[in-house]
Amino acid sequence: MPVRRPLRRPAPPADLATLRTLADQALSRTAGAPLVSGNDVRVLRDAAENYPAWTAAMEQAEHSIHVEMYIFHNDAVGRRFVALLAEKARTGVAVRILYDWFGCGLGGMFALFRPAIEAGAEVHAFNPPSIKAALGWVRRNHRKLIVVDSDTAFVAGLCIGREWEGIPERRLEPWRDTGVALKGPVVAEAEASFARSWALVGGRPFDPLPRAHNDPPAGTVSLRLIPTEPFTGNLLRLDLLIASVARKSLWITDAYFIGTGPYLASLIRAARDGVDVRLLLPQASDVGWVVPVSRSLYRPLLEAGVRIFEWNGTMMHAKSAVADGRWCRIGSTNLNVNSWIGNWELDVAIEDESVATTLGEHFTEDLSRSTEIVLANLKSAGRSVTAPLGPQKAHGKRRAARRMLRSVTGVGRSVGAAVTGNRGLETFEATPIALAAGALLTFASVSFYFPRLLAFPVAGLATWIGVTFLAEAWSVWRHR
Repeated sequence: MPVRRPLRRPAPPADLATLRTLADQALSRTAGAPLVSGNDVRVLRDAAENYPAWTAAMEQAEHSIHVEMYIFHNDAVGRRFVALLAEKARTGVAVRILYDWFGCGLGGMFALFRPAIEAGAEVHAFNPPSIKAALGWVRRNHRKLIVVDSDTAFVAGLCIGREWEGIPERRLEPWRDTGVALKGPVVAEAEASFARSWALVGGRPFDPLPRAHNDPPAGTVSLRLIPTEPFTGNLLRLDLLIASVARKSLWITDAYFIGTGPYLASLIRAARDGVDVRLLLPQASDVGWVVPVSRSLYRPLLEAGVRIFEWNGTMMHAKSAVADGRWCRIGSTNLNVNSWIGNWELDVAIEDESVATTLGEHFTEDLSRSTEIVLANLKSAGRSVTAPLGPQKAHGKRRAARRMLRSVTGVGRSVGAAVTGNRGLETFEATPIALAAGALLTFASVSFYFPRLLAFPVAGLATWIGVTFLAEAWSVWRHR
């Protein structure tokens, strides 16, 4: 006689609290950062709002100023900030400056920071060339972080230089950029992030100012501070997750957009699922070759319904996103592999409708100064038939040189398309392909007729790498 088994009733649906816990767990594990509540957040737009806020906080500092900055330009703006930091160091404030060796270029070598050092500030360059690692110096500290008195933190896409304030004599408008001022428990996370970078360059250890456990919250905003290091991919995972879970809208602003295949696919699927996906990108760039490379990615996005806009001003340098009017991120990470997994980066992911609304309003205003790209005229390199092209005087006398750099360096994706046939070429890619052909034929001719010219550079490179390997081995043996 068959045995009757009791029917299993379906489990009751999870309540909202449980779903919220699971969502928080997923976001925390994905970003590698906990949700920190009780913070005050102020969105700062362009240098016109960021620089005065930075300056005011530094002027009021009583104990410490920590600056982790990709670029200090050796210009009037860079020297102004260094002078302020030197002044605070002379009054006894502990000033610590961490700048990127590559980002600052020759400025650090030509005494830009000497006034601060002579005033007692501690200054270190991040990851300069070393005999120990042949190519280690290519990894950059791209963060933009300022922490004052363990009380206020600034996270931004802005560096320190005249470009962000504008150069009127060359008719260059200020670069468009975004940052945030933070107060509350998250500042301790920001200072801990700085301390880890400081330790990497051999800076003397320091103790942050103690905070009372019973301090009242600074605000009502919950957020995650996301420090990314090479090969961790913290923000890449988060960007992929947000693109997957956005239900209504996903508005993205980026300065150097070269999305990976999985990320492009996530945007395409979101758009096809009815999400309002918009990209705001630069029409001209200080790294000019990025623009044609970005444009080579437009067609599949546009065909899926993603709307793409190009900024008509001098330079769109912001790195931000806002999803569904309640989640947003702001920081230093660009949407490309180098930024996602190659650099040290720092961003904040904010879960607050008020902050997201502010960022969304800024995005909408920016679109009024942008050109929408449509498929009908993509082959004309992005000049829209639906909006007039704004004034474009981004690079003055250097424009011709930058145009050549765009053509030469942006050839990679065009060559890939020509070789594999995975997509049709756009009209503006003909020039890079022709240049690639010329370069390859020239290389072949030199190889046939002057093989020694190629042998010497190869031998030099092999020698350099061999010496670095020996240096690394010797360092290990010496400390055994």
